[in-house]
Amino acid sequence: MRRLSLLAAVLTVLFLGPNAIAAEQQSSSAHDYSFAAIDGTTLNLSDFRGKVVLVVNTASFCGYTPQYEGLQALWERYKDKGLVVLGVPSNDFGGQEPKSEGEILGFCQGKYGVSFPLTAKMSVRGADAHPFYQWAGQMLGDEAMPKWNFHKYLVSADGRLVGWFSTPTKPLSPQVTEAIDAEIASANSSKRPAGKIPSGS
Repeated sequence: MRRLSLLAAVLTVLFLGPNAIAAEQQSSSAHDYSFAAIDGTTLNLSDFRGKVVLVVNTASFCGYTPQYEGLQALWERYKDKGLVVLGVPSNDFGGQEPKSEGEILGFCQGKYGVSFPLTAKMSVRGADAHPFYQWAGQMLGDEAMPKWNFHKYLVSADGRLVGWFSTPTKPLSPQVTEAIDAEIASANSSKRPAGKIPSGS
């Protein structure tokens, strides 16, 4: 059986090219990944199936830390429309998240009123990166990998990576809100029964 699998892989490379196997390995969905939540429970991205997710690596001692305020405002504006904001605290950049999970949670809630989900502290780059971030790099390339805190990935309602925004892009910027609007509209459109004419059309 192993020989047959190896033969199939060789034939795939010969006839379809080396990128075919890479594409096969990259065919998973964001919904295949889980995070440890900041409260010690498990946070499965599959629980957000049907919702758009903005995944943001965060830090408490960064010049961009005030983006927590914008992320909370974004969450409050869109949470009932089908958006989840997911914060991923990370100490990867400049050692700017040295706090423990409990301290991070207290800081985020106390200073910025954060109520959106937060993961436990994670690595988001390099060989130790959380599998979701490794997958994102495989799917979108190195250019789309986090270069600093508050990098943002947009995940569609069906688990596809549909966009990314660099650190300086503010959560309430038109680039972010327009992309979210488009993904929520697309998700809602796909939920309509076949043949049903939308109200107001």
